[in-house]
Amino acid sequence: MTDTQLDLWEVFIQSKSGLPYIHAGSVHASDMKMALQNARDTYTRRGEGTSIWLLPSKHIVASNPDDKEMLFDPSNDKIYRHPTFYVMPEGATHI
Repeated sequence: MTDTQLDLWEVFIQSKSGLPYIHAGSVHASDMKMALQNARDTYTRRGEGTSIWLLPSKHIVASNPDDKEMLFDPSNDKIYRHPTFYVMPEGATHI
């Protein structure tokens, strides 16, 4: 059986200028221009976004869940990563 669908593109939408881009979903398209049109038509019909990012799904690289221990090993032996010896300045907020 052969795959007859167009290339898969991942869509990221920025809701307001300065905010992060959030993954909205995926679209199928033959090229970048068609992918942008499909993403706009599918995910921003009601003016939900200010900008769209597209990425061909074939270029996404993901870690293997079996490598969790190696990749996300706790850093308890690296005390410099824990802010226990810093003095908090008076009046400082949002730190």
